[in-house]
Amino acid sequence: MRIAMIGTGYVGLVSGACFSEFGTNVVCVDKDVTKIEKLHDNIMPIFEPGLDKLVENNVSGGRLEFTTDLKEAVKGADAVFIAVGTPTRRGDGHADLSYVYAAAKEIAEAMDGYTVVVTKSTVPVGTGDEVEKIIRETRPDADFDVVSNPEFLREGSAIEDFMRPDRVVIGTESARAQEVMRQLYRPLFLIETPILFTERRTSELIKYAANTFLAAKITFINEIADLCEKVGADVQQVSKGIGLDGRIGKKFLHAGPGYGGSCFPKDTLALVKTAQQYGSPLKIIETVVDVNASRKKQMAQKVIEACNGSVDGKKIAVLGVAFKPNTDDMRDSPSLDIIPALQEAGASIAAFDPEAMGEAKEMLPGVEWKKNSYETMEGADALVIITEWNEFRMLDKDRMKSLLKAPVMVDLRNIYNRQEMKDAGFDYTCIGRPKLAD
Repeated sequence: MRIAMIGTGYVGLVSGACFSEFGTNVVCVDKDVTKIEKLHDNIMPIFEPGLDKLVENNVSGGRLEFTTDLKEAVKGADAVFIAVGTPTRRGDGHADLSYVYAAAKEIAEAMDGYTVVVTKSTVPVGTGDEVEKIIRETRPDADFDVVSNPEFLREGSAIEDFMRPDRVVIGTESARAQEVMRQLYRPLFLIETPILFTERRTSELIKYAANTFLAAKITFINEIADLCEKVGADVQQVSKGIGLDGRIGKKFLHAGPGYGGSCFPKDTLALVKTAQQYGSPLKIIETVVDVNASRKKQMAQKVIEACNGSVDGKKIAVLGVAFKPNTDDMRDSPSLDIIPALQEAGASIAAFDPEAMGEAKEMLPGVEWKKNSYETMEGADALVIITEWNEFRMLDKDRMKSLLKAPVMVDLRNIYNRQEMKDAGFDYTCIGRPKLAD
């Protein structure tokens, strides 16, 4: 089979590379000439573990190509995937679908023969209908079907998520389109992956419902963490206690500074706006959005309190600025709220992140960027961990104390043991776990 993937962002590039690994011939298309040139040199536009090797192997195998020529890529393709960005639209919070609709029009102009047009981008309910309308108006004679096939990739483990997914969701009522999609995902049938065929609008809503539910779960445990601090309970034990209930599950029950990234913030907001538009508001998700936004700002106050109520004139060392480990993605990262709030309170910031500093430098002016964890700590009045990269989990406590002006650590990811930190002489602050008595 032969497919075209429109867009070489996170979803398009990972999906295209993984489809080619299955043996499908894939052409990835992007208007960004520089990005395509770099991909030809095997320089990835994003950091995702294993992606560079996967791309290199499949390009060498002749199954994966990159081009700026959409027309040539679409010609003769069995399926064309739309994997362009759907950012939050400025001013009203809805998803910006202009890139999706522009791609649909270009695809319509380039199609020859029966083509399955697949929306892989995260899009609001009804987008498939509009894509179909655009194609029909552009090419009244076209032979095609529009299918919804949402992605469920986690940054940092996206390749594994594609190769061994919990499920694949495909929205179409066309038997012809279903058969094309079955053939594309046939390798997953061999490992008995559940393939769920639904109506198109149902498929579009499944994606949003999944992401907003997970965002709500994170926000729930974060609020429980705040309560734990007030009553003297341990949120990690609470999380374990409720997570052992099979109806709840243990995933996404780790208290922290709030969710970020490319999906949860924009998808929760987009679903809120869609629900309001249809006169069926989602009050729970509206609250999740509000609580998460305020939580990130509250984390700066936690740092200030750990520094005896003031960071004015103090140097704060920050480890991790990406929204999560194993990615260089800075979109809606908690660090984008925490660091500016500390700077506004008079602090100077030294920071280090294994992968995200290139992008972060543009988004966090005034930060002094360091080469490693220990260089970041030199002469700092306090150390703050925002992102739980593995290399931050076993820092040398004696060396840390020798570098810091004062042994103050604020662990916003709960990766250290309270008793061990106390025994090592640290003034240790974490999330949802009370300080140990002296």
